Amino acid sequence: MKIAVVAPACPIEIAVAEAVDAIVAEHYPGTHLVYDPQCFLQHGHFAGDDQVREEAFVTAANDPSIDALWFARGGYGSFRFAERALSRLGSAAGDKAYLGYSDGGTLLAGLYARGIGRPAHGPMLGDIRRSSGETAVRRALDWLTGRDPRTTLDAAVLGKGPYAAFNLTVLSHLLGTALEPDLTAHELLLEDVDEYHYRIDRTLFHVTSADSIRRVKGIRRGRFTVPQNDRAFGADEDAIFHHWCEASGIAYLGTADIGHDAENKIVPFGVGRSS
Repeated sequence: MKIAVVAPACPIEIAVAEAVDAIVAEHYPGTHLVYDPQCFLQHGHFAGDDQVREEAFVTAANDPSIDALWFARGGYGSFRFAERALSRLGSAAGDKAYLGYSDGGTLLAGLYARGIGRPAHGPMLGDIRRSSGETAVRRALDWLTGRDPRTTLDAAVLGKGPYAAFNLTVLSHLLGTALEPDLTAHELLLEDVDEYHYRIDRTLFHVTSADSIRRVKGIRRGRFTVPQNDRAFGADEDAIFHHWCEASGIAYLGTADIGHDAENKIVPFGVGRSS
């Protein structure tokens, strides 16, 4: 099996790739990670300029010898080329799985909106740097190489679907664009990192106010990491989600085991948990 690693946003270090390669060599015989050189480039904030990152994604997606695309890490960058890149994808792109989260949700959303491939929210290569990061990396590889159902959220948690998962801030910026997928009747799972409570509140107001989001089956709250502000907001994430779901008439379905951490479970977009 060949898995292409691309970095649509920020770069990774050679040491990160070497650590993951060692895991693959020990536990996944017959699996090969193919790194585009742009994964290691530094161009300001990005892993290469917009054109370089776009070409890496398009080339890997259109390569019939590649079985899956695995995003190297998050940060920011996919918005700058996603619409152009998706318009260039051919039939081979539809045969692949695509795995990532955070900024990678931009491309996952666009793929899902166009019915291309099997996008899924889940751990990235760069998660090896986290505490217990090998657990996250092996969860991703178990799903990519064998669709191991133990890697995804439990059906008792998710219900029958369909479902999709996003970083809250990323989804907010997708609304009303050509990248926004139709999430009618979906269970929508949301998580975020390093956002103050007032920003979570403001962003959730925007998301739940959108007519398209008010057609979801309901919303689940993943994990949020919240920095300390100089003024207490007076409500935690759970209270914020309850408030805006009630205000918008969207069902609040509880919590979900996703977030910017090593315990981040995989959520394949759509109906099939192991598809």
